[in-house]
Amino acid sequence: MTRQRLEVYINEMAQACEEVGIFLAGLSKEEFLRDMLKQRAVGMNLLIIGEAASQLIDRFPDFAADHPGMAWSDMRGMRNRIAHGYLSINLDTVWTTATISIPQLLSQLRMLRQIRAQGE
Repeated sequence: MTRQRLEVYINEMAQACEEVGIFLAGLSKEEFLRDMLKQRAVGMNLLIIGEAASQLIDRFPDFAADHPGMAWSDMRGMRNRIAHGYLSINLDTVWTTATISIPQLLSQLRMLRQIRAQGE
């Protein structure tokens, strides 16, 4: 598996994080809970993040192990919950993930990209 593919996974995750931010910009939790389109858009991006994390874990286990501060397994778990129980996911959890965990993740991914650009 090429290192270029690793960068693709990191970039996909970062793009999905950025989209979550766009979808939620200026939105209150109450507005989010009433807006099915925003819920689906955020949910889809969480699924994308989780799928990329899952592929990264499987294809680049050494890289994942070298970055234990990343919540790889949590991302995979969220992906599985969304993919297998989409209509029954807890929207409070989605909101918390999207507004707290995703900005933190985006920051971590940007750091990873910087490290990789410097030749990790």
